[in-house]
Amino acid sequence: MWVNPEEVLLASALWMTERANPYFILQKRKGHGDGGGGLAGLLVGTLDVVLDSSARVAPYRILYQTPDSLVYWTIAHGSSRKEITENWEWLEQNLLQTLSIFENENDITTFVKGKIQGIIAEYNKSHDIREDDDTDKFKEAIAKFHKLFVMPEEEKLVNYYSCSYWKGKVPRQGWLYLSINHLCFYSYLLGKEAKLVIRWADVTQLEKNATLLLPDMVRVSTRCSEHVFSVFLNINETFKLMEQLANIAMRQLLDNKGFEQDRSLPKLKKKSPKKVSALKRDLDARAKSERYRALFRLPKDEKLDGHTDCTLWTPFNKMHILGQMFVSTNYICFTSKEETACSLIIPLREVTIVEKADSCNVLPSPLSISTKNKMTFLFANLKDRDFLVQRISDFLQQTTSKIYFEREITGSLSSSDDEVGTALCINLLFNLNDSRVPTATQALMTMYRRRSPEEFNPKLAKEFLKEQAWKNHFTEYGQGVCMYRTEKTKELVLQGIPENMRGELWLLFSGAINEMATHPGYYEDLVEKSMGKYNLATEEIERDLHRSLPEHPAFQNEMGIAALRRVLTAYAFRNPNIGYCQAMNIVTSVLLLYAKEEEAFWLLVALCERMLPDYYNTRVVGALVDQGVFEELAHVYVPQLYDCMQALSVISTISLSWFLTLFLSVMPFESAVVVVDCFFYEGIKVIFQLALSVLDANIHQLLSCKDDGEAMTILGRYLDSVTNKDSTLPPIPHLHSLLTDNGEPHPEVDIFKLVRSSYEKFGSIRADVIEQMRFKQRLRVIQAIEDTTKRNVVRTIVTETPFSIDELEELYTLFKAEHLTSCYWGSTSNPMSRHDPSLPYLEQYRIDLEQFKVLFALLFPWACGTHTDDLALRVFRLLDHNADALINFREFICGLSDCLNVQHSVFCVVKKMQTPDYRMYLRLWNQETKAKLENMKDLPKLNQSQFIELCKTLYNMFSEDPSEQELYHATATVTSLLLEMGEVGKLFCSPAHKTDEEDEDERIAVPSRSKQERHQLEDSSPKDTATSCAMLLSDDDTSVSSYSVLSAGSHELQCEDIAEDTVLIRSGAAAAGHHGRRGGLPHSVSIDKDWAITFEQFLASVLTEQALVQYFEKPVEIAARITNAKNVRKVGHQHMSLSDYEISLSG
Repeated sequence: MWVNPEEVLLASALWMTERANPYFILQKRKGHGDGGGGLAGLLVGTLDVVLDSSARVAPYRILYQTPDSLVYWTIAHGSSRKEITENWEWLEQNLLQTLSIFENENDITTFVKGKIQGIIAEYNKSHDIREDDDTDKFKEAIAKFHKLFVMPEEEKLVNYYSCSYWKGKVPRQGWLYLSINHLCFYSYLLGKEAKLVIRWADVTQLEKNATLLLPDMVRVSTRCSEHVFSVFLNINETFKLMEQLANIAMRQLLDNKGFEQDRSLPKLKKKSPKKVSALKRDLDARAKSERYRALFRLPKDEKLDGHTDCTLWTPFNKMHILGQMFVSTNYICFTSKEETACSLIIPLREVTIVEKADSCNVLPSPLSISTKNKMTFLFANLKDRDFLVQRISDFLQQTTSKIYFEREITGSLSSSDDEVGTALCINLLFNLNDSRVPTATQALMTMYRRRSPEEFNPKLAKEFLKEQAWKNHFTEYGQGVCMYRTEKTKELVLQGIPENMRGELWLLFSGAINEMATHPGYYEDLVEKSMGKYNLATEEIERDLHRSLPEHPAFQNEMGIAALRRVLTAYAFRNPNIGYCQAMNIVTSVLLLYAKEEEAFWLLVALCERMLPDYYNTRVVGALVDQGVFEELAHVYVPQLYDCMQALSVISTISLSWFLTLFLSVMPFESAVVVVDCFFYEGIKVIFQLALSVLDANIHQLLSCKDDGEAMTILGRYLDSVTNKDSTLPPIPHLHSLLTDNGEPHPEVDIFKLVRSSYEKFGSIRADVIEQMRFKQRLRVIQAIEDTTKRNVVRTIVTETPFSIDELEELYTLFKAEHLTSCYWGSTSNPMSRHDPSLPYLEQYRIDLEQFKVLFALLFPWACGTHTDDLALRVFRLLDHNADALINFREFICGLSDCLNVQHSVFCVVKKMQTPDYRMYLRLWNQETKAKLENMKDLPKLNQSQFIELCKTLYNMFSEDPSEQELYHATATVTSLLLEMGEVGKLFCSPAHKTDEEDEDERIAVPSRSKQERHQLEDSSPKDTATSCAMLLSDDDTSVSSYSVLSAGSHELQCEDIAEDTVLIRSGAAAAGHHGRRGGLPHSVSIDKDWAITFEQFLASVLTEQALVQYFEKPVEIAARITNAKNVRKVGHQHMSLSDYEISLSG
């Protein structure tokens, strides 16, 4: 391979010269091949690995040098002698004589370098190779990675790091290669080579810790092994990347979405050397964008473009606050260095003017941004203001030019409770049977708020003061999405959001207002499309509608129920991967009380897709993950209670209902909505804080509990006693409290005191720490779910197959591994169509034909020779009962067990006939197989061309068998007998008397094939139909002696192509009796269309040959085949990576 000329100072160090001429030198790396052994070769090989030398992949090179120069130039590399020799011969034939014309050595050097660069450019142009962002060094690493671990081109290397791998107590220095789907390690020390391959999908634990011996250590655990790496140059960067790749693998297990590189990343603008690969930049950008979206509650498709340090002028305290500005496609955001000082979100759809202000000593490089609501934001101390302004201008031009109509925010901040009356109820009413899409124009709470009696006047006064406080806050800090969010905002939230403002502020703090503003009319269209459609999700929704806050008057009539139905159904159609999950109805009903119908929908979107990820799917993975996080937090913050609660299994029991419904199902309604207020502002950390605070408040009672029932009762009574004394609503009976016992009531607990206590005691919990814990728990939870799925599948079919539980588990692992491998290395079908977690366990993983071929070659006993793919196709079509071109695990196991125990009940009669009382066995066998024989009667007859294919398949199956000759003779005998049967059968079916209906029936009886399958079968058949019957299997080059059997009238067949070692067996009697009748037919006829045999004839003929019976009845050790399949994958044949491999040593 030609390479751009690179200067080399020491030409002979560590290299051996093999060829030379006045201008070029061909060299081989010491230690490579047979001639480079010895101690020097071992040392050089070790040095190449430790120093990451390209000579490990390309041990040959060609150098250019002028006679009087001491400087050499590398112009070609080669991984093999053949490759480098081609380059050398080209130089001698095309360049060597031309160089003698030049007189100046500088001119020669310029000419050679230009020539080589031209060759490379022409090659890249002809092969459509585009310049990428990867460095030459990284391209060398990619080549090493693919060569060392036998990875396909689809497997993308992200980065590689120098480190040590601990095998027992001995460290091995080498290189850690991190690709999208695998973790690989390679080491070569003094002739000993070590390789390790672990698939990210098999990782169960990934942790970074330190010991006295190893201060920086990464431990990677799988189901069956544990691996330790240390001595990293930058362990934090390495571990973050490992976490990210493992997380991608878990996402793929969870929702079956593979990784796709983002090609829209901006090119590097600086001309500084590129130090990371384009794929690593992509992953880094993804991680930054995820943190950016989580910090500012932005839509999930928002991508961060960049960030810069700056200051922001805050008019409420007349200060310049130091922080960072973040710019993305649709938003400009700011957060202060001090976490709680100030944050700001400016949607570009709201921006009217972006201008550079005049600089001064007090305000260097200022930038002014004005919005539609007359707010102006002043940033300063921007390092590259001109570039920033240009980027913002570009994004403003890309912003959708649709006219944004300001929607009425929930409620009216200026209206009083007295103004909310009957007129509002009239506006809310709509005809449920109207053909138009009906939507609620107001929050349900405004309609069903009952007038409070006089004794509630103090509460109304307090509610009015809260409203005034928020209005004053809006005046000072701004209102809407562009408001300044400060510690003052948090204080107001903790004091309680007024009921009239709750919907507005929920939209604001959750970020749902942004998605609603950018998708006008989306909800109405979704409702219209989903109306009248029914599926499993809608059935579950209908079942749970009347269980949603039944104690609240808003859901005691059809109006509230209809609104809830529309929101839940619309979301189920928006996100079919989630559809509907229990607890969504409870949360959505609360959203509808305080927000309009469309607003409630977008709040539900924010809740399910961003704020509580993976909570509301079929396996509530997110809730289980946070359950594990809560247990970990309890161990840290309430250690004296943790052991007791773990013994009683209380934490895992209580936390699921607490988290899924945000305490709405376990607290009185008026208290639980305060928790929801805090949740929309602070996120999931509030739920953890509150849960820990509840445990801490009951620590003494819980320590004295003797069983989980008693602990649940204590916690249930405590939560029932949580009250909201500021609520203006009449008390609503809580369903949970009605189900508790009639013991002594718990003293009342004020919800605001409980929330404030949670901040005081557990407010140190950080969101980034929670995310770190979530990653750790996600690995555990998803792998536990996968193990549960495997056990359920095995338990379901263990009674249907002859395999043991251990064998079925190993087969399931192979089956699933083949499915996962195809997801990221390509397949003929969409992986999404082959994996649906909502299906029954047996249907969740399915494989297509290409994947089945791989497993067929590894596990099935008939996989041998050139016929393997054709036979795999036929077996696959036989197992695919529903003809969807996919088979599930049960179908796969049934096919495998049938092939390993082929017709055992039929063949066993041959053995029984050798016993004295064989008639009894015949009768028993006849009874056992009566039903099966009835099915056999339904099989279509086999015509002559199909019979030829069958014989070819049999001959291929028997090749390389120890009893090959006996099997060939037996097959020849059976074939001769069947040909005679077919000839005799023609006497009872005259071609002249066949009706069109019979022809049609015959065509119907033949299974239909797809074009692809028919093409594959035709390829395996002889091209010349005139010789196909005569040849049978004579074209099998692997057989020592092939047999072709010719029936009567064989003189009519053209036999020129029959091989010399083919023995032709002719049935004389049949020929004598049949010759005269066929004599008049033209000689060109080769396939007899009237010839056919039945399955019963074929089976009976096979049973007459003991060699064939013994072959098909021969037991096959499936355990050995499974072990072989795992070993084949371990060394890199076919598809890589079944599971983590024990490190292999060779030398």
